[in-house]
Amino acid sequence: LSAHSKLGLMCPWPAGAPEQRWSMQVPAEVSAEAGDAAMLPCTFTHPHRHYDGPLTVIWRAGEPYAGPQVFRCTAARGSELCQTALSLHGRFRLLGNPRRNDLSLRVERLALADSGRYFCRVEFAGDTHDRYESRHGVRLRVTAAPRIVNISVLPGPSHAFRALCTAEGEPPPALSWSGPALGNSSAAVRDQGRGYQVTAELPALTRDGRYTCTAANSLGHAEASVYLFRFHGAPGGASTLALLLAALGLKALLLLGVLGARATRRRLAKHWMVSQFSPACRSQAQESNYENLNQMNPPGHQLPRVCREELLGHHQPVVHHEK
Repeated sequence: LSAHSKLGLMCPWPAGAPEQRWSMQVPAEVSAEAGDAAMLPCTFTHPHRHYDGPLTVIWRAGEPYAGPQVFRCTAARGSELCQTALSLHGRFRLLGNPRRNDLSLRVERLALADSGRYFCRVEFAGDTHDRYESRHGVRLRVTAAPRIVNISVLPGPSHAFRALCTAEGEPPPALSWSGPALGNSSAAVRDQGRGYQVTAELPALTRDGRYTCTAANSLGHAEASVYLFRFHGAPGGASTLALLLAALGLKALLLLGVLGARATRRRLAKHWMVSQFSPACRSQAQESNYENLNQMNPPGHQLPRVCREELLGHHQPVVHHEK
């Protein structure tokens, strides 16, 4: 064979065909609303012609190569079924067919926290050990109407109070305050840990009343209110407080008296029912060996009344005979 023929036998691709190499194609960004589902497309090429050995598909979040895995599946030799080994919170599912160079992923029940970059990766095993991962990944942008997650009044310096309002949304919402203290200003500060959250503060609340926080972006708006009521000092403030406490104490004593009277009435009623229906005290004929008592007692003579009273601490009844 000539040198040219030897070179042709060594070449894995037909003459004139471009040599394949590792590459991955992903879009720069995918956008979807919170609560919906999104598809993250990912396709690839590789230099191994007609590969049908074992393979693994991996998706990471945050950063390539070292980011946490959110999905992983494996396919056996010659199989097009990729068995899921990991699906974070059960919300990630493979849509593409890795045997056809498609690693597209579906993310369900989107939340604002899902926003970020995702990176696809494929690994070949068996006789051919090779792997490739996208470097730039695809950015998932989750949009949502504003939602106020916290509103509160907190104590501040010099016996003053301040109000805080935190809302989330994408695009990040604009916050504003309304209330009786018209001179107060509010400044929105982006939460450093979560880019979709913002916080606005009223540094000094000078009047009592209702303060309302409004959050708005291009998808909608939300409102929440908080109320401030303070005790204002007065010359008779101490006496007023004492009178209030005395009134509360009197009400407590009256309540205790009513409850005690009810308990006493219940005990008396129970005792009366027992005395009425107890067989301890009743008129009865004396036990006698005579068969006919009328013959032994003169006319008009009544039988004795026997009353048995149980005494506490004694086992023998005390018997009184009344004539």
